[in-house]
Amino acid sequence: MKKVLLEMEDQKNNYEQKAKESLQKVLEEKMSVEQQLQSTQRSLALAEQKCEEWRSQYEVLKEDWRNLGAQHRELESQLHVLQSKLQGADSRDLQMNQALRLLENEHQELQAKIEHLQGDRDLYSSDTLHLQDQLKRSEEEKLALVAQVQQLQSLLQNQSLQLQEQEKLLTKKGQQIYFHKF
Repeated sequence: MKKVLLEMEDQKNNYEQKAKESLQKVLEEKMSVEQQLQSTQRSLALAEQKCEEWRSQYEVLKEDWRNLGAQHRELESQLHVLQSKLQGADSRDLQMNQALRLLENEHQELQAKIEHLQGDRDLYSSDTLHLQDQLKRSEEEKLALVAQVQQLQSLLQNQSLQLQEQEKLLTKKGQQIYFHKF
């Protein structure tokens, strides 16, 4: 009888040791998943911050684009006025020809400004498209990171449930062994 009790005690110790090892392994896996979750959450926060920065830059460029458009329209309007003045100046005398030459110089300067502004507008248009692409990629990265966070949270919840079930089994087995002794 003593030998059987010793064997049962030995079996109980073995079972407790295996259960402790199993619980330790589950706890380590849980910690690893929590670290992955924290890392993913940090990546998500950085991606959201980057997305917000790109959005802010996009809004600034959009405002600059509007301002350039207004300047362009104003310069075009000025150009039309000057062209009208040039057409009327053809019938005037030598003094008016001198005034016409001055207006032609203004016309050339305005045309150069228009060409410069058109070049700037084309450049801002290209930058705007590039920023829109980057904003879209940032949004896609954000969605992927959110999905990964949800997956890791689900995995962590499942492991917590498994750990609770193993603890219940261990408690139940320990009680059964204890009652079998008596």
